[in-house]
Amino acid sequence: MDNKLSNRINEMATSATLAMAAKARELKEAGEKIIGLSLGEPDFTIPEFVKDAAIKAVNDDFHSYTPVDGYGDLKEAIITKFKRDNGLDYKPSQIVVSTGAKQSLYNLAQVLLNPGDEVLLPAPFWVSYGDISKVAGGVPVEIKTSINNDFKVTPQELEAAITPKTKMIIYSSPCNPSGSVYSREELRALADVLVKYPKIIIISDEIYEHINFIGDHVSMAQFDDMYDRTVTVNGVSKAFSMTGWRIGFIGAPEYIARACNKMQGQVTSGANCIAQKATIVALENPPSKIQYMVDAFKNRRALILGLLSEIPDIKTNEPEGAFYVFPDIAAYFGKTLRGTTISNATDFSLYLLEHAKVATVTGEAFGDPNCIRISYAASENDISTAMAQIKEALTS
Repeated sequence: MDNKLSNRINEMATSATLAMAAKARELKEAGEKIIGLSLGEPDFTIPEFVKDAAIKAVNDDFHSYTPVDGYGDLKEAIITKFKRDNGLDYKPSQIVVSTGAKQSLYNLAQVLLNPGDEVLLPAPFWVSYGDISKVAGGVPVEIKTSINNDFKVTPQELEAAITPKTKMIIYSSPCNPSGSVYSREELRALADVLVKYPKIIIISDEIYEHINFIGDHVSMAQFDDMYDRTVTVNGVSKAFSMTGWRIGFIGAPEYIARACNKMQGQVTSGANCIAQKATIVALENPPSKIQYMVDAFKNRRALILGLLSEIPDIKTNEPEGAFYVFPDIAAYFGKTLRGTTISNATDFSLYLLEHAKVATVTGEAFGDPNCIRISYAASENDISTAMAQIKEALTS
């Protein structure tokens, strides 16, 4: 029946993270004890002050359609957050609230890309960047990086990838899946390249901003010569453990914000009213209110890196943010384990699911075929058990 579907959907890849999560759920339902380290979803409960704000919104009878680009008081809270945390000045007309940061990214691709426009993706990159670009007619151009450079693109690599067709670059810092965090000096060096190509729009995905273990988050839009060309994407899913509430937002040049508002008005309209009201309170509180989560993630990072170091032929670096490790497992390619030949990262990830009972995600989905992504947004007990089971499956 695929011939009755559009080429657009037939050519779109299924999200690898969601596909692995679904496979893990199926095995659990069949009675298998699977440890899920595939999804980027914090295991913390939502802060009480956020819950209280949502309950108040229900009791205050918020139930009607919301403005397409978000409640005015939420936009003011976002403006305050951008100023407080990032030193960025935006007007309400530059803010658009969406149903998650993923919709924000989708809106941007739809309003900025024409067929054939090239989109630079420093690899590894979040799984949806490529297909979001393709659906809008864009052509993803991967810029390979190395674990030896903490998976960061260099100015030379960036400039070599730019062509007359380049329209956009999308990157995340802290990065999903590598956990890499670009310093001010590193971003400035990239900006020095981009300033020579004024038609390129920069999409800075900062959803992991607060899960940062080095304490210095830098936004590309902080540079005066980049502000009018940069869209800052953020949301509350990761830092506030509000994944299911689906609130994302952008700070953008006004003409881009207006276009996203227009696009969203024909697709989803405004985001959920109760979630928006809860998000106001989340953003009005200082980042120190969620520091306990960041501290826990930092401890888990130390735990998982220590345990991975005990497993032969797994190469790791030390991620500076987010809650992922992205080990290079290419040393296992060509080996046969328990009758299974490991030819690539997908084989390796599926082998771990079957024989270690641990769900991870192949690095091929993130643009790096030598790695897998392991989420440590899980309890220390689950992390320790999972690493022991992986070690046994790979060394027995």
